[in-house]
Amino acid sequence: MQNTLNKVKFRYVDSSRYDVDWHSTMHSHAFTELFYVVQGCGSFKFGDELMPVTQDDMVIINPNIMHTEISDTNDPLEYIVLGIEGIEFLSNENNLGHSMHNYVEYKHEILFYLKSVVDEVSRNEMFNEQIVDYLLKILVMNIIRRTVSGLRVHQGDRNINKDCVFVENYINIHYRENITLDKLADLTFLNKYYLSHEFKRYSGYSPIEFVLNKRLTKAKKLLETTDLSVTQISEITGFGSASYFSQYFKKLIKLSPSQYRQSFKK
Repeated sequence: MQNTLNKVKFRYVDSSRYDVDWHSTMHSHAFTELFYVVQGCGSFKFGDELMPVTQDDMVIINPNIMHTEISDTNDPLEYIVLGIEGIEFLSNENNLGHSMHNYVEYKHEILFYLKSVVDEVSRNEMFNEQIVDYLLKILVMNIIRRTVSGLRVHQGDRNINKDCVFVENYINIHYRENITLDKLADLTFLNKYYLSHEFKRYSGYSPIEFVLNKRLTKAKKLLETTDLSVTQISEITGFGSASYFSQYFKKLIKLSPSQYRQSFKK
């Protein structure tokens, strides 16, 4: 246990609250993420699974697990999210790569140390890195100690395909642009056939399927929340051609964009 904890490395921490500009998008990380709900409620999506979350729930997401968080607009999520490298959490209840636990009885331990990490990082004072390191180790030990369903840690996978993580992040930022497999191969200095194979094994989609699904997710959100025309949405999301956008949308959603908008409003 101690040797494993020595591998823990801080990546980032953020304390935030849902706002209207937050659009949920499926994504993954090459490290473990801890998401603690300070207030509010919502849900986490893992593939087709939807997991409701509420105050004092912590969602643990191991590396390379596709997920997204969805806030209840009437009771917005307020949360602390922490990224750590070097370890993964294994639940005694499942082997899905993610789990959810409630720490309402132990928030004086779990939430206290999360807030302490946030505070220490914001100070940026002498011995900052060392103190954050100690706080992380204490936090992880308390999480394991206070998890009723059983939780353990082991050393994280060092062979994570960083090229796939890079491609995923690149697509998430540049999905509106003209993205080709050749361009992604040039950016990663990899053979395009090898890249396509590895990315599909990593995400479940080919790179181009991932681009189209990203555009489709954004288009659905615009259809739900705006009065923009189908042509405007096709241009904004990178589809370019309104006819191609409509054809692709109907193929996957089984409704035309206009029909989808009407059904959503109903």
